[in-house]
Parts: sequence; structure tokens; C-alpha cells
Amino acid sequence: MQILIAIIVGAALGLAVHFQVAHRSTRGVVIAPMVGALAAGLAWTILTWAGLGIDSVWLWLSMLVAPLAVAYPVVLLLSRERVKHDAAERARLKIG
Repeated sequence: MQILIAIIVGAALGLAVHFQVAHRSTRGVVIAPMVGALAAGLAWTILTWAGLGIDSVWLWLSMLVAPLAVAYPVVLLLSRERVKHDAAERARLKIG
């Protein structure tokens, strides 16, 4: 059941990443929290299957590091690509 803590913390950290990265209006509100929750849950699962118990500090640190290490670059890339695509589409349609 501790994996729920990891998933919730991952979603909260993903939400923080969503508000930290620029161009919030170019992506959905749920993308960053979902990526953070997925990363935290996956890291927790992998480390648990590798034999780490809930008394291991690495398991708890992974819950904090994995969402930030995954969500931040994903959100940066999505935002950058969306801005680039929107600019190309505006130029193609000759608006703005």
C-alpha cells in the first residue's frame, strides 16, 4: 500500500513541474502530474521487485527523484514542440 504514497507524491511533484515550466497554456493540466505519478510508481515497483524493503532510504528517495527526473524534461519537450508547431501552423494559415 505504500506505493500509493509514491504515486500521490509523484503526482504532486508533477503538478509542481507543470507550474514551474513556461508555456502552461500549451499543454494539458494533467500531463505533468500523470507523468510524475507514473515515474514514481514505476520506480517504486522496480525497486521493490529488486528486493528493497520499505525501510530502505533508496526506495523513498526514488519516490522524490524519479518524478522530477522524468516529468521536467518531458514537459519541457512537450511545451517546446507545441510552441514550435503552433508557430508553424500560424505561419501556414497566415494568421497572427
